[in-house]
Amino acid sequence: MNVVVMRAGSWGATLAGVLAKNGHTVTLVAPHESLRRELIEYRENRSALPGVRIPESVRIVATPDGEIDVADAVLFPGPCDRMREMARDAVRCVGNASQWDNRLVITAAKGIAPDTLQRMSEVLGEELRSDAARIVALSGPSFARYVGLEHPTGVVAASGDNEKTKATQRLFGNENFRVYRSSDTLGVELGGALKNVIAIAAGMCDGLGLGDNSRAALMTRGLAEITRLGVAMGADSRTFAGLSGMGDLVLTCSGRESRNHHVGEEIGRGRRLDDVLREMVTVAEGIETTRSAVTLARKYGVEMPIAEHVHAVLFEGQRPKDAVTSLMVREPKPEQWA
Repeated sequence: MNVVVMRAGSWGATLAGVLAKNGHTVTLVAPHESLRRELIEYRENRSALPGVRIPESVRIVATPDGEIDVADAVLFPGPCDRMREMARDAVRCVGNASQWDNRLVITAAKGIAPDTLQRMSEVLGEELRSDAARIVALSGPSFARYVGLEHPTGVVAASGDNEKTKATQRLFGNENFRVYRSSDTLGVELGGALKNVIAIAAGMCDGLGLGDNSRAALMTRGLAEITRLGVAMGADSRTFAGLSGMGDLVLTCSGRESRNHHVGEEIGRGRRLDDVLREMVTVAEGIETTRSAVTLARKYGVEMPIAEHVHAVLFEGQRPKDAVTSLMVREPKPEQWA
């Protein structure tokens, strides 16, 4: 297949490599000149993913002009705050908007727009003037570095169109990258986005030096919060026990490659959010998703105390230690899942 990857960030470049190794014709869009030159010259992002090579067969270009109109599949890897911009760049390259329904459109970004509360498939559906239910969401426990190093990884492709999820399995699947499929796009996208909020909280626990007991309890109750909200919004509760729910949560709350965990850990150590972000090369999607999570919880009448306290620490000046204490002294209640 002829595939265009719409952004050459860590995840986009890594997935472009997977696709190229699978024998597809891949074009990677790198609009920033300095990064584009680096990727072309060294075939790797030396600051974000040193040692992860981009195959020579991947074409690296400045814009998608002349590429989208001949593409069989278009991948939108994020970051989430650039999703509309990427979609509009893609639309500009295609004369007939109805052609989007005939292409395989995939989002691999994990977030919820804080202004509209839309999932990334919904953002793409709106901008492409296409049926969001036919867009595929690719999610699961998959740090870019380990995918790039060809460590065995399992993810899930979700869409209301079963043929498109099957096509995504064929597109990406190989001996190191296994793709399952799901029809619960809502649950898959919510799990992938909301686990980042819990990962920030887990990082705060580690930054405070609270140890494994605290992190285990936090992750378990965090998954309960995610499931409660997902079910209230119409998702299948079983989805959150899968790769895009529990699987991604475990990885992001405990893996050292987690950007969201890193942010939380530094804040737990007493640093300011702005100072932490200023040093980061890549995006921690959970920061903006925390705003979305709290807004959605209030909209659907769902209790999400961990997300509420992450929001209070990030944006309202609460101290991480006080957030932990507040969570622990709440009124005792039976354990509930959803």
